[in-house]
Amino acid sequence: MKTALRNGRVLAGENFRDDVVVLIEDGRITAVVSSDDLAVAAADAQVDLGGGWLLPGFIDAQVNGGGGALFNNQTDVDALRTMVAGHRRYGTTGMLPTLISDDAEVMARAVQATREAIAAKVPGVLGIHLEGPYIAPARKGTHDAGKFRVPDADEVRMATALDNGVTLITLAPERVPLATIQQMVANGAIVAAGHTAGTYDEIRAGLDAGITGFTHLYNAMSPLQGRDPGAVGAALEDADSWCGVIVDGVHVHPASLRVALAAKPRGKVFLVTDAMPMVGSDNPAFELYGETITAVDGVVRNAAGALAGSALDMITAVRNTVGLLGLSLAEASRMASTYPAQFLGLDDRYGHIAAGYQADFVLLDADLQVQATWIAGQRD
Repeated sequence: MKTALRNGRVLAGENFRDDVVVLIEDGRITAVVSSDDLAVAAADAQVDLGGGWLLPGFIDAQVNGGGGALFNNQTDVDALRTMVAGHRRYGTTGMLPTLISDDAEVMARAVQATREAIAAKVPGVLGIHLEGPYIAPARKGTHDAGKFRVPDADEVRMATALDNGVTLITLAPERVPLATIQQMVANGAIVAAGHTAGTYDEIRAGLDAGITGFTHLYNAMSPLQGRDPGAVGAALEDADSWCGVIVDGVHVHPASLRVALAAKPRGKVFLVTDAMPMVGSDNPAFELYGETITAVDGVVRNAAGALAGSALDMITAVRNTVGLLGLSLAEASRMASTYPAQFLGLDDRYGHIAAGYQADFVLLDADLQVQATWIAGQRD
């Protein structure tokens, strides 16, 4: 069925346009045409967007949980359905369910669950993010250091075994042989530096070995100092890598985020939530590694006081990017869709409102509240 989405402010290209209509069929965008194009009237269905903002659907590369489910605690397809549904109401139409440091058996189950979810066409599951366990004890955050290890060849094969979606692996470059990083990349994984105490030189060596991203920039990594640039300095200096950022006003000071935006080429900083199960759920508490963790005033910390993920959702991250960082809605939207799609190698199918792309959208009202989402042309 051919459907016309009309009467909206559409992010088609660099800016919003109110003189175009988006035509979709069979889950894809067939054309973006002028409002008076004959194809609009010929469509089988007309959807009035009520003058709202139509953006590409948000893509979140770091989702630990949602809707009350935590991937580490429930490594099955049902958990992924729950997580997707929990985040979809906040504009997320694509995600990488994220497993934080755990045993190899749990990792293998998570990879298999992701494979099954994608094969079953669970809407919104694009792959998997394995955050650890190949990370640094000195920058562990809420991760269990008892799970940390250096992967052998068999574990590398397991961690990169997903054959129908994206695999993102976060590791500390100083903890993993460079040859192992190269093998992960050769196996098709995207590798990011994170939870790292590495020196500038160690991070640079990781970049040379194939690392292309940084997980939650500034958080859980060696800081930038005058005589010791650390991981943050390496991230900000490198023009080719992408940096995920948590824009919740807690994880990183807005000024530090503005510095990152000034230092990196445009398009190399993107939004993530690092969300925990309370997003899309009425329950502020969850269990991780046997410890009950509760969000207080929207901030998630473990008993030791370490930040333990976030209670952030993507539309709030977008609003914060506009309100705290001073960016336009168009650029904040790209940081939530186009740029993560580019980082994940999916920008030929996702992250744009243009002919040939999957019909994934989020509709916002004048207050930047989510009114509707579409995944592959199906409205929620």
